[in-house]
Amino acid sequence: MKKILTFFLIVSLFTSNIRADEGMWFLPLIQKLNMKKMKDLGLKLTAEDIYSINHSSLKDAVIIFGGGCTGEIVSDKGLIFTNHHCGYGTIQKLSSLEHNFLKDGFWAKSLEEEMPAPGISATFMKYMKDVTDQINAVVTDDMSEEERGEKIREVNAKIVEKAIDGTTYNAMVRSFFAGNQFFLVVYEKFSDVRFVGAPPSSIGKFGHDTDNWMWPRHTGDFSIFRVYADADGNPAAYSPDNKPYKPAHHLPVSIKGVETGDFAMTLGYPGSTDRYLTSWGIEERMNITNHARIKVRGIKQDIWKKDMMSSEKIRIQYASKFSRSSNYWKNSIGMNRGLEKLDVISKKQKLEARFDKWANSTSVSKEKYGDALEGLKTGYQGRAASMYANSYLIESFLRGTEIFGFSLLAKRLEEALQSGEQEKIDKIVEGMKISEKSFYKDYSAKTDHKVMAAMLELYHTDIDKKYYPEFYKIIDKKFKGDFEKYSDVIFEKSIFTDEARFNAFLDNPKLKILEKDLVFQGGKAVLDTYMNLRDMQKESSKKISQDNRLFQAGLMEMAPELIQYSDANFTMRLSYGVVGDYEPRDAVIYKEYTTLKGVMEKEDPNNFEFIVADKLKELYNTKDYGRYADKKGYMPVCFTTNNDITGGNSGSPVINGNGELIGLAFDGNWEAMSGDIAFEPDLQKTICVDSRYVLFIIDKYAGAQNLIDELTIVE
Repeated sequence: MKKILTFFLIVSLFTSNIRADEGMWFLPLIQKLNMKKMKDLGLKLTAEDIYSINHSSLKDAVIIFGGGCTGEIVSDKGLIFTNHHCGYGTIQKLSSLEHNFLKDGFWAKSLEEEMPAPGISATFMKYMKDVTDQINAVVTDDMSEEERGEKIREVNAKIVEKAIDGTTYNAMVRSFFAGNQFFLVVYEKFSDVRFVGAPPSSIGKFGHDTDNWMWPRHTGDFSIFRVYADADGNPAAYSPDNKPYKPAHHLPVSIKGVETGDFAMTLGYPGSTDRYLTSWGIEERMNITNHARIKVRGIKQDIWKKDMMSSEKIRIQYASKFSRSSNYWKNSIGMNRGLEKLDVISKKQKLEARFDKWANSTSVSKEKYGDALEGLKTGYQGRAASMYANSYLIESFLRGTEIFGFSLLAKRLEEALQSGEQEKIDKIVEGMKISEKSFYKDYSAKTDHKVMAAMLELYHTDIDKKYYPEFYKIIDKKFKGDFEKYSDVIFEKSIFTDEARFNAFLDNPKLKILEKDLVFQGGKAVLDTYMNLRDMQKESSKKISQDNRLFQAGLMEMAPELIQYSDANFTMRLSYGVVGDYEPRDAVIYKEYTTLKGVMEKEDPNNFEFIVADKLKELYNTKDYGRYADKKGYMPVCFTTNNDITGGNSGSPVINGNGELIGLAFDGNWEAMSGDIAFEPDLQKTICVDSRYVLFIIDKYAGAQNLIDELTIVE
């Protein structure tokens, strides 16, 4: 296989052409690619200070928090700062009507008061290593996608096995540039993480969904956890004998403040971008994926919200679910709006025309890249209909109607009951009893009942009948097409819709009862339809994967300046820029910071999204800001930079030129929701909660002096 020019050789020639604020960069390459630009903007550190394998560096203080956020270590006792919305699910799980930490907040005044956070982990990246040559040595141009994938998996397994041998690490090989480059990434994962503190939602989620993705913002979006290890500092399951973890590096916290033009960088784990997506891929995202998400979630969320407003219990049960659902519902609305406004499809089409002309300009490039664009077009068109149905199926029945997904936990039990193996049956039942406690704690059957009826009707109306799950035949035959009556019977009789009925079934599980249950039948029908739709897309998806790899490789050869950094894929990246304001539209300029005064101006005691706690109002009225006030006298809350981030960067440390924490990244701005696909340099902003506001809340609002004493504070 002719080796494609490596990322390093290409971008080192063109780095000077890119704006400082665009790009999610590999840490091992920043010395050659980014340091001059960062130094010019105000960085005082060396590349070794940021990323080192052999010595303590900034990357040692940055973690994957849980499964989809970033966090940072801020003390020598493993204290973690992350966003409130990143800890929200855990805070909700630990809450009850008697101890509502979402409403009231929580502050551990000692290690003994810190609460285990089941399911949350802290993962440290140890190092990254380019292994592209090892992969390229075993793949050839004439391999099928299946053969290529199998060879890559074989080599990956050997690389990973060698990397973690004799260690407590885990590792994976990740592909970049659509499979044109590969890096080994080695991690150490700690599973004993404990909840230390969080402000009430009136601070940590101030503005809720109304302000989500918006600027100006006045949200104290932070929460505090701690990572624990065994006596030797190694990862260990929860034990009261575990000790706070001593990290290789922790971030000092600056309360010196920020000003326009100050250098700012983020280290974190951006989840997914598609900056090199073709016009056909963008059309699919807008008209299929985003469309389904916007329409279906909008209906579901209206039902959830109405029930949440009528019951404090349901509000607690659905708080985290609603937040997760609405976050990318609103993002999808903004993305479609932004892509249309910026005319991104037209711009992509012009690039594709340029690529097509270049690819067919020589016999060599034509042989390799001449069919790539046509293949992509054919692939996207070939899966459009099944993709549309699948997007609706996922949103309606796998992410919409909760009970169908829950019922699928019983599939293994069905198989065990069919085999009659009592030991296997008992083991599965034991596991299901654990799962059901978590499910029913946060489940409202009356709410899901309403959602099911709405989802059944919506899917029936919008999707071609050839893509219907089997239960639509039952609805037509036995219920005369009445979705309400079908839902009524399900929620009245199913073993899954009532916790007592479900536990009674688990105490004496019978195959006949399970197989006749309408919810279980429905769950299996949804799963079968999902798998069938995926099979319909299989060949088209393989074609898209292959031709996208060729397209990105061809772009590297045709115009290296257009493809300088890989799309995000939840590996650690660095982005950099400066603190600054922006102009969202004609005659409007948004300042780069917000203050506590703005919180008071937004207060609405009749709207839960904008309630302000009495203690916070008292601190504001007396101007009791302690040492955290800005030198101009106001209490800062949030600020904006032009750093390049996306989902997964939530909780990422925002670091100044001296390597000190100045804030936590928690959002992007509404005007640039197209950023995952098309970076908009004049509008793209990272919204950050100011470290001074974080410490002000911990100290003056919560009185958690024990946590303040633990930090390294730079004044």
